[in-house]
Amino acid sequence: MQIEQIYTGCLAQGAYYITSNGEAAIIDPLREVQPYLDRLERDNVRLKYIFETHFHADFVSGHLDLSKATGAPIVYGKNANPEFEAIIATDSQEFVLGDIKIKALHTPGHTMESTTYLLIDKDGKEHAIFSGDTLFIGDVGRPDLAQKAAAMTQEQLAGILFHSLRDKIMTLPDDVIVYPAHGAGSACGKNMSKETVSTIGNQKETNYALRANMTEEEFIKEVTDGLLPPPAYFGMNVAMNKKGYESFETVLNNGMRAVNPTDFEAVVEDTGALILDTRKNGDFAKGFIPQSINIGIEGDFAPWVGALIADVKQPIILVTEIGQEEESVTRLSRVGFDNLVGHLEGGFQGWEKAGKETDTINRITAEEFAKTVKIGESKVIDIRKDTEYAAEHVEDAYSKPLASINNWIKDIDPKQPFFLHCAGGYRSMIAASILQARGFRNFSEVEGGFNAIAKTTTPKTDFVCQSKVL
Repeated sequence: MQIEQIYTGCLAQGAYYITSNGEAAIIDPLREVQPYLDRLERDNVRLKYIFETHFHADFVSGHLDLSKATGAPIVYGKNANPEFEAIIATDSQEFVLGDIKIKALHTPGHTMESTTYLLIDKDGKEHAIFSGDTLFIGDVGRPDLAQKAAAMTQEQLAGILFHSLRDKIMTLPDDVIVYPAHGAGSACGKNMSKETVSTIGNQKETNYALRANMTEEEFIKEVTDGLLPPPAYFGMNVAMNKKGYESFETVLNNGMRAVNPTDFEAVVEDTGALILDTRKNGDFAKGFIPQSINIGIEGDFAPWVGALIADVKQPIILVTEIGQEEESVTRLSRVGFDNLVGHLEGGFQGWEKAGKETDTINRITAEEFAKTVKIGESKVIDIRKDTEYAAEHVEDAYSKPLASINNWIKDIDPKQPFFLHCAGGYRSMIAASILQARGFRNFSEVEGGFNAIAKTTTPKTDFVCQSKVL
């Protein structure tokens, strides 16, 4: 028996590859399936099952393409009603995989079809659970995402989750390994650990939601407290996972269509495409195609695309570093942004060589900021998360998280100069590109963000550990 966690940092997502005696199962696969097919061939094993823990909201699963390529059936838990052929497992139904068994435990609460898969080894020992979004390391799945589909309140779903955890998961032996679907950085929970593997016993000791003697009322209150609004694209990803989607190969072929600089503007005009520049923020600041939005591929690319562009049907044309075209397309497809009309041939360098119009961002160093800013007079916008701001910030700075830019941008005075920063420059360049695309040019973005500002003499509030402000 072999279990491998295939973790994707950009999504903070874990897929699982399990083999036993010539047979394999994959749990919660990513959109692009060729790496799985290559692995199956290399290991000389047959894919017998594709297990889905629930209808994912934060990414588009590869279950359909993988099933089509291998013939392996897709398995969901009780209450799932996908619009394609699948096995709907009953509670406690067992699936034989080589010398082991995988048992479906219906654990609703995060969603009503949420299912935890229990692996039983060849000796009949309960070895591990693949808990999906039911149980994370340090947290549990948020109960607010499925309210509309379940026709329930988040409190009602939290109550169901309370019993799923206590009746189905906490009754398992303490040495059972916990393999969750996500880790820190995912929007599917609020307090997830950076660790991606644990045990039932460890979680009983350290996970606030599994606290001994915790009442259902306490659980509901604590699990629902402090939930941020889910990213707008979540519902669209659920629909794609439930109803079906374009094959990844089709999406890739469309995105890999090269558009030369001469035709680029006409394509944008004809399709209504958003120009998405995935280069590093420092390179973008020095020069870009006017009206471009910068979300760097070397960061939390897919989640920020989903949070800020929101509509997965929005046509997109890419500007990337040469050689990063396929990676950019792949990451967009993972969160359902399939309407790609191509990419700029030759990258931004090709655009410059063609003598096309370019734009820049007014980026200043932290030292320049420290010399220029006048605390109490200058307007400083801090776009980090509320918890980051609460921990420490520039005195008198405004807290305007990037995730809600589409709400607060309307309050910006286009005539009042301001400074803009995040923690390191990645998020502030996203904000700067959005602001400039919408006509705002009255700002200076701070290179290196608060990390660099903190090393200057700029007055700051006292530092408070972020764990104390969650």
